[in-house]
Amino acid sequence: MSLGLSLLAGVALDAVFGEPRRFHPLVGFGRLADWLESRFNAAGRGRRLDGLLAWALAVLPPTFLAGLLAQLPLVGELLAVLALYAALGLRSLGEHARPVLEALQRGDLEAARRGVGRVVSRDTSALDAGGVARAASESLLENGSDAVFAALFWFAVAGAPGVVLHRLANTLDAMWGYRTPRFERFGWAAARIDDVLNYVPARLAALTYALLGKTRLALACWRHQAPLCDSPNAGPVMAAGAGALGVELGGAAVYHGERHERPTLGAGGPADAGTIAAAWSLLQRGVLLWLALVLLGDWLHA
Repeated sequence: MSLGLSLLAGVALDAVFGEPRRFHPLVGFGRLADWLESRFNAAGRGRRLDGLLAWALAVLPPTFLAGLLAQLPLVGELLAVLALYAALGLRSLGEHARPVLEALQRGDLEAARRGVGRVVSRDTSALDAGGVARAASESLLENGSDAVFAALFWFAVAGAPGVVLHRLANTLDAMWGYRTPRFERFGWAAARIDDVLNYVPARLAALTYALLGKTRLALACWRHQAPLCDSPNAGPVMAAGAGALGVELGGAAVYHGERHERPTLGAGGPADAGTIAAAWSLLQRGVLLWLALVLLGDWLHA
């Protein structure tokens, strides 16, 4: 099966079935990660080396197994597509954003707050309608890079082991990569490895957003605003995405009871319900563009 058809099959499975409702492999992986963290970071005393060792024990065996299985004739191709399907989160992003959009459209702010609270880590209890729309739009743009474009990129680069490596590393970053007393040292390796793995995909996602939106504004925002962000990868994605939509995102937000001053990203009016719909459309069109380019490449090299 060609690369383009494999990518198309994985995206199609995600579009039809969404995330597996039962026996999702990441659930078992999460339990393994919790067990390793309790052993290597008891009472938050783990060092950077402990975090690196725990990361290797969690990620490398499944990645190696995926590489072995991918070599099997026919079955290996099927398993590779299933690995991509399990790693993709496109439909899931839409399923989480849609209730927030619909709640804002009918003026139900409490329901909108609850909905966006399921997908962001900031405190949403006091957000106004614009704050809810901003949070949901940011989630679509940033998670679109991590859970969609990066998965497609690593599958294209390294097949099943590539997509497994990235997805598990990204999961550990979400679990361990915090700058808190418990994880500041232990989670250092998970955070830095995720930064490395997402460096190229994040910039390709940012470029995709720019090309499919207000290109000149998006590129200007990327150039001037991305360096102001703490995250080396979220900066380009969020700045270019906000510029492509012609809207202002970012700004102050409350995380775990503490107010964080974040840079303003993009340019234009404040976010509203229409921004969520526009961000979702931008993400979908980006995936279609990537698929079209890969399929065209397959055809040219046939």
